[in-house]
Amino acid sequence: MELVAGCYEQVLFGFAVHPESKASGGHETWTPVADFTHHAHTASLSAVAVNSRFVVTGSKDETIHIYDMKKKIDHGSLVHHNGTITCLKFHGNRHLISGAEDGVICVWDAKKWECLKSIKAHRGHVTFLSIHPSGKLALSVGTDKTLRTWNLVEGRSAFIKNIKQNAHIVEWSPRGEKYVVVILNNIDVYRLDTASVSGIITNEKRVSSVTFVSESVLAVAGDEEVVRFFDTDSLTCLCEFKAHENRVKDMFSFEIPGHHVIVTASSDGFVKMWKLKQDKKVPPSLLCEVNTKARLTCLGVWLDRVTDTKESQLPVAEPSVSEEEQSKDNKKESGDTVQEEERQSKPNTKKRGLTGVSNKPTKGSSQVLTKKRKMVEKLEKKKRKKEKIRTMQ
Repeated sequence: MELVAGCYEQVLFGFAVHPESKASGGHETWTPVADFTHHAHTASLSAVAVNSRFVVTGSKDETIHIYDMKKKIDHGSLVHHNGTITCLKFHGNRHLISGAEDGVICVWDAKKWECLKSIKAHRGHVTFLSIHPSGKLALSVGTDKTLRTWNLVEGRSAFIKNIKQNAHIVEWSPRGEKYVVVILNNIDVYRLDTASVSGIITNEKRVSSVTFVSESVLAVAGDEEVVRFFDTDSLTCLCEFKAHENRVKDMFSFEIPGHHVIVTASSDGFVKMWKLKQDKKVPPSLLCEVNTKARLTCLGVWLDRVTDTKESQLPVAEPSVSEEEQSKDNKKESGDTVQEEERQSKPNTKKRGLTGVSNKPTKGSSQVLTKKRKMVEKLEKKKRKKEKIRTMQ
């Protein structure tokens, strides 16, 4: 596996970590080894995402850079946004979704690296987005004080919820039965079936990152050295531990056989890997740490093989049409929701979602199609000439 971290100094760090453990006095430790540094951007890095092959980074230089982790080469860049890239999310190995300060959300083909759809999502910046585990829905928040739900099957807006303040984080739970919306130091917990707030968690400082470590347990990091685990059902703090010497900027959690790991990155330059206990009331134990000597901003973990990741045994909550309609009705009654016809999708009547395939060729289609079209046109012209000659005879 590979730890990847971006920083203010425009560099992406890569550290190879081998899960083979060494027992030192009964305490398990891993050893990270510096693998690469890559200076591809001309401004600070703001987002990172990983799938089974690629690592992508977003920056204040308005570009998305792609790295092929199998071949360990630079794979090029995506230039579509006009503003800082604020969020990047992969859904499987086929699609990438990006959001930026231009208010636009783009859906990318992660094989051909073409923009499949570009949506003007928010009147202000897109601050964060999260894809439902089913791949059918996505949530986004922006500086226009809205929480927006996107139907990714049809590539359009499903509904909009007005919120009192600008939210800067939104995150689905692993099963997709609930999601959290973060506003400053408050975390609103929503249920999918009701689309309403079931409770509020309050952190001591402004929240900088959240990650679900189970369906009900949420890890929360803020502008402080401490990471806390909260139960999203009882809304209580299960435990807290001092992770760094400075504020925690980003977190990432994953599972491999025998290990459930959470990774933290801080402004103090350290990236640390922690082994979670079965009982989340017990603080995790430190597996390894590495000092980048840089001001870190974002974090990801690339796993060598898809099979390395432990498949979740939790069934995914499929967002059915009835659930969507029910949540729409609930929101109409409360007056919080504005139904929106996606204006950007009007020119393209073909339905294309994360799980659907459009028959319409994209902008960057192969030249083979144009050659075929020219051949057909020539043949038709020849036929017409022959018919004219026959009629004249």
